[in-house]
Amino acid sequence: MHDETHDGPLGGGDLRARIEALGPWFHNMELGGVATAPNHFLGDYPRVKWARFADAVPADLSGKSVLDIGCNAGFYSIEMKRRGAQRVVAIDWDEAYLAQARLAAQVTGADIEFHRMSVFDIGALGERFDVVLFLGVLYHLRHPLLALDLIREHVAGDLMIFQTMQRGSQEVDAVEPDYEFWATGHFDAPGYPKMHFIEHEYSADWTNWWAPNAACSQAMLRSAGFEIVSHPEDEVYICRVSPKPIAHGGAVYPARGPQR
Repeated sequence: MHDETHDGPLGGGDLRARIEALGPWFHNMELGGVATAPNHFLGDYPRVKWARFADAVPADLSGKSVLDIGCNAGFYSIEMKRRGAQRVVAIDWDEAYLAQARLAAQVTGADIEFHRMSVFDIGALGERFDVVLFLGVLYHLRHPLLALDLIREHVAGDLMIFQTMQRGSQEVDAVEPDYEFWATGHFDAPGYPKMHFIEHEYSADWTNWWAPNAACSQAMLRSAGFEIVSHPEDEVYICRVSPKPIAHGGAVYPARGPQR
């Protein structure tokens, strides 16, 4: 599904009514003087989050293409346009979020292309982007590593900005390249990569499926073929595309198992 931004900003009263009709909003933005989520439980979110890593993202994106995966109401897509991105493509599977994002783009005058699409369908876009945003999505997916593999294989051209909810230890242990079968102690170390599975709900949200610790986030990124070049905020990683580890099969299982 493709939707072009069009028409001018709405009037004050009409705009407030439209914003309320499209609620609730997860992104708090000021649109024409109206706050979309003024009572957000995380405060002025995601602006407060963005402020902690904005300096790590190129300030000038002139001539660059950007893909925003899981755009929600479009806060980050709009920020990319403000930095001069030539083209911004924003995708989300939730039509309610896309309706909010279209309105936000219309009010701010941001020329953004919207598609209703899952991260697992991104190969259908048929192109690579200079910058990929993958923010606040991983922990909502039942198959998170597959999503990273697909991003690396199909759309990541150079830079990826990644963020996920993390729980557990912030320690990151140096992990050996291999362990003998009977070696098990490292699995219990706080700094060993761990992904916590949420069977029911977390924070009253049944789409919160996974919560990696810091070591797991970093290990998954490397495993999928990304080099972490900076870590400006606890949950944010600025990555470059790197060669995929040769032993890894990527998004599809290798034809054969390990040879012994």
